[in-house]
Amino acid sequence: MAVATVIIMVIRMTSPSLSQLRLWQLISPSLPVGAYAYSGGLEAAIEAGWVSEKEQAAAWIGSLLQHGLGQLDVPVFKRLYDSRHAQDSQQFHYWNHYLLASRESAELQQEDKHLGRALFRLLNDLDVDLLPFCHADQDYSYVAMFACACSAWQISLQDALHGILWSWCENQVAAAIKLVPLGQTAGQQLLSGLQKQIPDCVHAGLSLADDDIGFTLPGLGIASAQHEAQYSRLFRS
Repeated sequence: MAVATVIIMVIRMTSPSLSQLRLWQLISPSLPVGAYAYSGGLEAAIEAGWVSEKEQAAAWIGSLLQHGLGQLDVPVFKRLYDSRHAQDSQQFHYWNHYLLASRESAELQQEDKHLGRALFRLLNDLDVDLLPFCHADQDYSYVAMFACACSAWQISLQDALHGILWSWCENQVAAAIKLVPLGQTAGQQLLSGLQKQIPDCVHAGLSLADDDIGFTLPGLGIASAQHEAQYSRLFRS
């Protein structure tokens, strides 16, 4: 075999596929969905004095990652992804409504719906076929729209889950940098620590049966409810 042929084969094997590039597009901070406007309860936790430095921010965000997203968003994402792949619109709508109903407060539910609508519009503009699963007059979770995009673009389930959790962690760290506040280096240290938790979070979430899905995070619910009446706010949640 010619050397040039071998080199071309190696490049093709090591270069990212189109599906991987699409995933990077979905988790880019420049994705125009407005995620930067939300702190997911973190702003209220800081206002209450529960989070005031890097270690406390790591504990707060890590707890939400493991016991919140890992127990709810990850297993529901799998079911949304699988139902979209199997063209089962009934199951897709069931798990979308389940996820929206599981949000801890009105703010968190509105955040999810807002991000879902923004991603719905973007995917339409990118010519992603969302029918018969999604219609403009209905509410969808951001996770549901992300699952639709990943299924349509043939992004693997594992890659999709690692990507959406990384994106969530990055957004939380960006909020912490502004609110705690943290320096940029401290923020990167925080993000590096959170990254190490993502594989275990994905593994645990994928192992859950239907009846085991869900969480109880009273601190998040209290913080989010308090944020609704907080006097001075930078973020919408």
